[in-house]
Amino acid sequence: MKIRLLPSALDDLTNGRFFYEKQGEGLGEYFFDSLFSDIDSLTLYGGVHPKIFGYHRMLSKRFPYAIYYKLETASVAVVWRVLDLRGDPKKIRKSLTR
Repeated sequence: MKIRLLPSALDDLTNGRFFYEKQGEGLGEYFFDSLFSDIDSLTLYGGVHPKIFGYHRMLSKRFPYAIYYKLETASVAVVWRVLDLRGDPKKIRKSLTR
């Protein structure tokens, strides 16, 4: 399966990277690498995650983030958002319905 990241997902990853880099030197890079590793696993496991708000939701293994994606075809997963789950659930829902 191929993976396509939308600009909104890349923005989410960049924002998370900056946040964690402020918490400690090198932590932002670790966040970025960890989330991309999770996203890369969609090549094998795309489509097996439960649907939430109309998107498949995969939880990150190391950070409190969720990767929201849809299957464009049987061989392409489109990552729409990568959101911090510590936020207000109403804001998460709103960001997915725009």
